[in-house]
Amino acid sequence: MTEINRQKRIILASSSRYRKELLSRLQFSFEVMVPNLDESALLNETPQATAMRLAEQKARTIASLITLSPDTLIIGSDQVATLDNVQIGKPGNHQNALAQLQMMRGRDVIFHSALCVYQHRVPTPFIQTENVQTIVRFRDLPDRELEAYLHIEQPYDCAGSAKNEGLGIALIERIDSSDPTALTGLPLITLTGMLRNAGVSFFGS
Repeated sequence: MTEINRQKRIILASSSRYRKELLSRLQFSFEVMVPNLDESALLNETPQATAMRLAEQKARTIASLITLSPDTLIIGSDQVATLDNVQIGKPGNHQNALAQLQMMRGRDVIFHSALCVYQHRVPTPFIQTENVQTIVRFRDLPDRELEAYLHIEQPYDCAGSAKNEGLGIALIERIDSSDPTALTGLPLITLTGMLRNAGVSFFGS
């Protein structure tokens, strides 16, 4: 942990264990706080707009709940998966997950992974937002393989019903993205750039 990072309070506004694990790779101390939000899309809202709105809303929600010291940083993130521009949510159970995988096999699914870095400044906060798009082509696999995968990994808390960081990678034919961690939920290449803009040093310089 570098000295400059010790002087900053960094908060991850998320309930996702996947995002927590990814942020831990950056090797600085941070807190986790969970924003309680309705994550439903608004009427006529595009998938990208939904992800961007929710990422910023998560960060702003935490900012409104705590006493902010100078240069407190709050990281909000949200991911929306879409097929034919229709949002695909977290399945929640085996039946829904199987239906998702059946619908996606042999097709391209677009994942929008949005980020917001909220920096407390007086009189006006400094807010950065970005969206990273990932296109995933799923293999055209038979039901028996999809069923077997779901019983093994049980990815019922993942939009798209596949953990690409685990065995779910075997369901995927191709991933096109500028940021390899975006699909897991926290685009670290993009995030480190945003944190640098906010004054975070990763190597002590």
